[in-house]
Amino acid sequence: MKRAIRHDESVSGPGLVIRDHRRYPPRVHLIASSQVEMLAKQLPSEGGLRVASIEVDFDPFDFARTGAALVDRAVALSTPSGDRRVGLGSAWHASASGPDRFADLKRATEELQDASVALFVGYSFLDQIQSDGMWADYDAAEVLLPRISIDRVAGEGTLTVAIPPSEDPGPTLELLASMRQPEWRAVEDSGDHTIESHPPVSDWAGFVDDAVRAIRSEEFEKVVLARSVTVTSSQPVAILRVFRQLVGRYPQCFNFAWKSGGCVFMGASPELLGHVDDRRFRSNPLAGSAPRGEGEDDDELIGQRLVESSKDQEEHRLVVDDMRTRLTGLVADLEVPEHPDLKKMATVQHLSTVIEGTVAEGTGVLDVAAAVHPTPAVGGVPRKESVDYIAANEALDRGWYTGGVGWLTPRGDGEVAIALRCGLINGATTTLFAGAGIVADSDPGAEVLETRLKLRPLLDLIAAT
Repeated sequence: MKRAIRHDESVSGPGLVIRDHRRYPPRVHLIASSQVEMLAKQLPSEGGLRVASIEVDFDPFDFARTGAALVDRAVALSTPSGDRRVGLGSAWHASASGPDRFADLKRATEELQDASVALFVGYSFLDQIQSDGMWADYDAAEVLLPRISIDRVAGEGTLTVAIPPSEDPGPTLELLASMRQPEWRAVEDSGDHTIESHPPVSDWAGFVDDAVRAIRSEEFEKVVLARSVTVTSSQPVAILRVFRQLVGRYPQCFNFAWKSGGCVFMGASPELLGHVDDRRFRSNPLAGSAPRGEGEDDDELIGQRLVESSKDQEEHRLVVDDMRTRLTGLVADLEVPEHPDLKKMATVQHLSTVIEGTVAEGTGVLDVAAAVHPTPAVGGVPRKESVDYIAANEALDRGWYTGGVGWLTPRGDGEVAIALRCGLINGATTTLFAGAGIVADSDPGAEVLETRLKLRPLLDLIAAT
């Protein structure tokens, strides 16, 4: 069989390809053969689900660049604390839909014997996914144990291999042994782009007007309306390049990229739904937004106006009060500050409240999601009336947008961020999402501006030329 030769290669002898090392130095293995042997010794050749781990010292995102193209499922996460998690392939996977989806996933994860493994969790805004729509590769809620994962937590790296029942670990170990440090690449030309709003901005502003009238008629107190923007590029999006740039520009966010089939769901969320660690609980709801200023003085003035805005304070109060009510009985010693702080992101600043407490014995992050999702920060108040209004009036399929993405262990510890500032990438087409909380005093023009600010994190990268 003839082998194609790239422009940076030369050939010596039949079928032997030799790289020009004067221009391209040899790429070293990510994992030493001795480390692969250590994993092999920990893994029985037969049996049920088998898990083995070793310590490693390299960037998990290098691992993602090397192996993500080889599998149908891959996940990468980074947190404001600097932790990074990457998973490739699937050793175990559970999915659920319907009103009991979080309880169903909890029962499934508790059946895993190894309580120390880290699983990835993701779910949609609504409890059903359209099987024939743009989100067809994603489930309404799913938990994934990768076949190979690397975590760098608190500066320490761990590589974990999980082998499904009755499967020979040999091929997975051979794949690990073959992986090399990714090549350096020059900045790529991302091509040309067309950008289209769905619905048109003027139509969406009209929807805001309709929602304000419904609120003033006391149909509900608040509703979050979303819109989307489709970016069509002349060539496929460079997923890993864009994700690395996203992490670099927004290190204070929960950055995520979840590959499923031919699509990647990517974003940089500022909002923590819930963190559980040895029963200690923390959440950080955000509601009420304003742009960043042109300079320090302007920025402080805008922030002060946000703090003093009765409209934004009311929007934020609705979110915090609802969270307090839904967490009561689930989280003890609940600490809720009386007044919000300012949380400043790169393009926008928010009113922010950090809620803390202690979860009951046996309560984990999926229980928290079941209790509070969708929060008024992405749905509305009251919950049922606002979500029904969204389902009847919103001209887009949210899918996992305003759902959640994160990680957890079988015993329930974990961290989930609300899926915001995000988009679904399918080859050369990217659908970006953004929303705004609508209350009685909302102004359509201001809400349009807010969504434009929220679209910028990914739009600036996807549509860069």
